[in-house]
Amino acid sequence: MSTRLSSEEKAIGAEEVDLKKTGVIAGIAETDPALDKLITRKLDYHILPWIFSLWLLAFIDRSNIGNAKLDGLITDLHLTGNQFNIALTVFYILYVLIDIPANWALKKVGGGHWLALLAIAWGIVGTSMGAVKSYGGLIACRLLLGACEGGMFGGIILYLSMFYKRHQLMFRLGVFYCAAPLSGAFGGLLATGLAQIEYHGYDGWPWIFFIEGTITVIVACVAFFFLPHTPAQCKFLSPDEQWHAAHRLHMDLNGATLSANVEEEHFSWTAVKHALLNVNTIAMSINFFIILVPIYSFSLFLPSIIAGLGYKAVHAQLLTVPPNFLAFLCVLASSYMSDRIKMRGPMIVLGTVLAAIGYIMQLASDKPNIKYGGTFFVAAGAFPCSPLVLAWLSNNLAPHYIKATGLGLQVAIGNCGAFVATFTYLSTDAPDYITGHAINLGAIGLILIITLANMAYIRWENAARAAGKRDYRLETGPESELGYRHPNFRYTL
Repeated sequence: MSTRLSSEEKAIGAEEVDLKKTGVIAGIAETDPALDKLITRKLDYHILPWIFSLWLLAFIDRSNIGNAKLDGLITDLHLTGNQFNIALTVFYILYVLIDIPANWALKKVGGGHWLALLAIAWGIVGTSMGAVKSYGGLIACRLLLGACEGGMFGGIILYLSMFYKRHQLMFRLGVFYCAAPLSGAFGGLLATGLAQIEYHGYDGWPWIFFIEGTITVIVACVAFFFLPHTPAQCKFLSPDEQWHAAHRLHMDLNGATLSANVEEEHFSWTAVKHALLNVNTIAMSINFFIILVPIYSFSLFLPSIIAGLGYKAVHAQLLTVPPNFLAFLCVLASSYMSDRIKMRGPMIVLGTVLAAIGYIMQLASDKPNIKYGGTFFVAAGAFPCSPLVLAWLSNNLAPHYIKATGLGLQVAIGNCGAFVATFTYLSTDAPDYITGHAINLGAIGLILIITLANMAYIRWENAARAAGKRDYRLETGPESELGYRHPNFRYTL
């Protein structure tokens, strides 16, 4: 076949070049900031409130057992030794195992329906926990609760990445994730009131599960009808806006030739392999594992830690509110700043420094006021690290099934940190909990080391791509299958 172009073809090519220079082919989403802002605002209004609510309820339903502990659960169920810690741990067995297949299922079922169905399921299980009468029943309910919540965390991150550009994602992840520390504040207040209910033989702690689980089911049933599946299926966007909402995601990937939208992509084991062998996936999965040790131990044991300072049950519940609310504010602030500077690693470094200060205050002082002050530093530093490392990996994987697999693995490995967290603060170590604080301080140090090492790798790899050292990949197969391996793709620092 001749490679010579006719004069008409040359004219068309010249016209195409002119269009590219003016940004027309790149799409209005690239040249019209007003349209891009309008689409983002509509997505925020119609998606974020539901995601925030579901995650708030998820964290309340998994951690309210810590509130119930202070209100008589251990006594009523005749728990001894480490049985309470075991009940915390079994939640994560099935929670961890279903992360990756749950992310694969999200696209098949439809993201909006999938997340809502998960919430309905765990809401039913959470409500049932109020009727538990034995240790075996508690274990069974915690196992089922973990199975139902397992696909939620990674599913939300994957779901949001299907609607927002890479450096819009962090703030939206922050908005949804700040529901976790807020759940500690809100859950503490709610549990204080619910524990006063006495009705039909159920006194105190069962009502924490009854009411909070029922609220979850109601909210999830409504969300089922309002959450969209993909940008192209957003009924609140016009047809033109739907196209640009999908197209801008394609153009956001630094010129890498990828599928324009998720509907065009199909599952392949090659995508799974590329996700699992990515250096970022491995490093950030390990980092997430370590990050969740202080976060989960803080969420589950803060009431016990504060009670160990000499406060009574109701007072201790109320004192969990201020540090959790500070964490809520810090997650929002760090997420906003991270998107502004388009960096994730440096913000994690800052968080580790703050958290380390908090644990040092716990270990170095005998004064209750200083120890309580340390919980504020831990909350402000640790909680922002979780959404930051999740957004970091999401930014550095593409396209959809590679991202789905990588995030699923990250959440699965990360949540294994809960097995460590649930045994960091043992009743035998009360009231000072020296061992638990020391373990978490060590975890903070490891987080800092891994984060700095991963930042160094990203700088090296991006420099190699800029120098053309990865251009050979263009000859190995279709560009649409390269994803994050495309020479034009740049990792987020």
